[in-house]
Amino acid sequence: MKPPSFEYSRASSLDEALAVLGELGDEAKVLAGGQSLMPLLSMRLAAPRHLVDINRLSELAYVRTTAEGVWVGATARHADLERDGDAARIQPLLARAVRLIAHPTIRNRGTVVGSLAHADPAAELPAVLALLGGTVRVASVRGTREIPAREFFLGTFESALRPDELAVEAFFPALSPGARTSIVEVARRHGDYALCGVCAVRSPDHVRVALLSAAPTPLVLDVPDIADAAELARSSVDPTPDIHASAEYRRHLAGVLTERALREAA
Repeated sequence: MKPPSFEYSRASSLDEALAVLGELGDEAKVLAGGQSLMPLLSMRLAAPRHLVDINRLSELAYVRTTAEGVWVGATARHADLERDGDAARIQPLLARAVRLIAHPTIRNRGTVVGSLAHADPAAELPAVLALLGGTVRVASVRGTREIPAREFFLGTFESALRPDELAVEAFFPALSPGARTSIVEVARRHGDYALCGVCAVRSPDHVRVALLSAAPTPLVLDVPDIADAAELARSSVDPTPDIHASAEYRRHLAGVLTERALREAA
């Protein structure tokens, strides 16, 4: 299949990209890795009038780590984060989650921030950001703003990004002292989107999980009693049935994987 016709511009600076988005609003789409956008165009599920290519914005191709956490710029690839030893040390859940994303070819092109902006409830990184209480920094000609993960994901493929805004950076907080993490999922084939998945943080003072493919947005649950965690997950999810799995099967997986994730995190 072929995409519909569109106009194209390759931004040479962030200001240039924001100017185009400010002028065109919801008639424009941002092209970074393109691993989600290009299939949508080819299947005619998206038909923007204009594509704004930000791949030349090398100043946004960073993974920066401090004791506070990990900052990832808009043009940093999944593979950049996967190979970053400092990021894996400060927040081990990131490297574990990225390795579950598709295949190396996809990870070499796809971007971390682009995955968040796409807001697919079956994707790993939105669940990780929500679990950790991270943020997304967005910019427009009007200025910048920080959006907490709990406010960023609004629904399936729907985020709090306004039509004239570009997601320029994501922040993943560091692992707290004494805490451990895990991520587990079930997919039909390695590299496929998960039928259900759970990432977990288990620390001396709190236990929390986030589920993917279980609701329209990443579902974050505080677990007051580990013995009841599986039942809490099963009763909290609102999965959508499709040709790959029934809602009941996904609900069953939510309980099984929550128990498994917490056990691995221990």
